Amino acid sequence: MSLAHDHNRRAWDERVRRNQAHTRPASDKDFENPARVINPFGWLTDGVRGKRVLCLAAGGAKHGVLFASAGASVTVVDLSPAMLDLDRAAAAARGLSVNLVEASMDDLPLGDAAFDFVLQPVSSCYVPDVAAVHREVARVTAAGGLYIVQHKQPVSLQAGAEPEDNGYKLVAPYYHAGPLAPLVKAAEHRETGTMEFLHRLEDLLGGLCRAGFVIEDVVEPRYSDPTARPGSFGHRSWFVPPYITLKARRTASPAPKREPGTLWTP
Repeated sequence: MSLAHDHNRRAWDERVRRNQAHTRPASDKDFENPARVINPFGWLTDGVRGKRVLCLAAGGAKHGVLFASAGASVTVVDLSPAMLDLDRAAAAARGLSVNLVEASMDDLPLGDAAFDFVLQPVSSCYVPDVAAVHREVARVTAAGGLYIVQHKQPVSLQAGAEPEDNGYKLVAPYYHAGPLAPLVKAAEHRETGTMEFLHRLEDLLGGLCRAGFVIEDVVEPRYSDPTARPGSFGHRSWFVPPYITLKARRTASPAPKREPGTLWTP
């Protein structure tokens, strides 16, 4: 297990203990209308009942229990034991069956083609190599299966948290290597205490295609509010898009490989 994995496991366990953002289970209101949470863009046109669903790096008793309540056969993978404990408690309280696996998103102890659908909320920023995540997701997703994943926008990880005269200043290079500098103070676009990595669009989009997926749709969820207080999440999102969400379909075989920096040839 790498330094980043160990660091982020401890960080997320601590975030659960402190009841910080993204560690709060699904509410009774969420269970009244699970589709509002698990299918916000209407991409799951065939429903999820009877489907084999992997909620990847998605502990915290939000997505997994909602998919289970909608009739899916659910496996939740997370690096943090404390996040998985939240799922375990929520599933038991509601009489739901959810398979819980403690593992890293880039090294899955799961069978080949084991899932019809993989959901991954924002989490790829916690591993240094997103290509390893793509390879593992491609391996465990059945041909024709769906992969919905949300990432932090690279520019959001580049930009500072505090407003300048005309917006938000880029404080990290686009080609930054290694962990990002820790935040000086809390900000909603990053999780205090975690170790994060910037992945470029070539890695997030092109890497996904090269792993054997076809991108069917792209959404940039909008959280912007030009009237919000400068420095707030809403105001910053007016200048800097925080997330990008991808809908991708697993092909029968991976795309041909190419050397970085070369022209594409069939």
